[in-house]
Amino acid sequence: MIDGLEILPVRGIGDVTAGDDLAELIMNAAPWLADGDVLVVTSKIVSKAEGRLVEVPADGPEREEARQRALAGETARVVARRGPTTIVQTHHGFVMAAAGIDASNVDKTHLVLLPADPDGSAQALRADFLRRGLDVAVIVSDTMGRAWRNGLTDVALGAAGIEAFRDHRGEIDPYGNELSLTQMAVIDELSAAAELVKGKRDRVPVAVVRGYPRTGPGSGAAVLVRDTESDMFSLGTAEARALGLREAARLADGRSGIADPAAVRRALRTLDGLLTAAVSVQADGVRLSPDRAGAAALIRLGADAQRLRAALAAEGVSTVALIDDDGITLTIGDPS
Repeated sequence: MIDGLEILPVRGIGDVTAGDDLAELIMNAAPWLADGDVLVVTSKIVSKAEGRLVEVPADGPEREEARQRALAGETARVVARRGPTTIVQTHHGFVMAAAGIDASNVDKTHLVLLPADPDGSAQALRADFLRRGLDVAVIVSDTMGRAWRNGLTDVALGAAGIEAFRDHRGEIDPYGNELSLTQMAVIDELSAAAELVKGKRDRVPVAVVRGYPRTGPGSGAAVLVRDTESDMFSLGTAEARALGLREAARLADGRSGIADPAAVRRALRTLDGLLTAAVSVQADGVRLSPDRAGAAALIRLGADAQRLRAALAAEGVSTVALIDDDGITLTIGDPS
């Protein structure tokens, strides 16, 4: 149990430029730092000190072109686009608007990129403090939006000297229930708390959290990035739809066994009013017959069959198309 926390702003750091010694700047501004403190350092001053800046025109279309080039260079994968907003996955694995590229609190002829290795930056800064005889943890933070919620909050991009999680799994709650999933992302929580005293316009890029019980050297903030296999929401709506269309064009043959009749009905409702073929549901699949004679009707029949195969696949029902002289049967069950 934590008895209480203090969150203290570090004022007077001033402008940071490439090559600056952040540990010296912070210690000069906060001579009251003590062993056990947790420093939450805005990623922007880390990037400035490391020279992670891109020179751009001050205005005009050339500025936007330069920004787009910078965005492309920082992007590993586009997650979603809507209007002027692009959500991407960076090479670090972070999912952020505009790859975290920032034009605030910097002169108009530069953009600030995220640190190339935020965990490495946190480790290096912690080591600089240790060389000066001060044992502090370091969190490198930045501002992110959140899926399903309005507003922004600060989160941890890098960390050293502090565990990323507070793991409650295996503990028993007051009602006797065993906790099986609860892992609190404490470095994100501390980043958000620190932002309350830093602000966005107050030129306070560092805050100190005092009173948090550190345990272990920590494994960095990279462990907070959800891997692709466990990410159930890895694409935006338009991107997921495009992927679905591509997969529909490459549907592989397969039989699902006996399909849920309700699933078949839902697939047919999806296509209500779109099919020109005559449709009959059979025990082992769905039969489509052309609505009239002629080549045009056969072409429409093929299109209808593909549409229905895609709709069935969306319901988890895979099929094999069997073609004969009188129509197409989308076979679902075991042919034996």
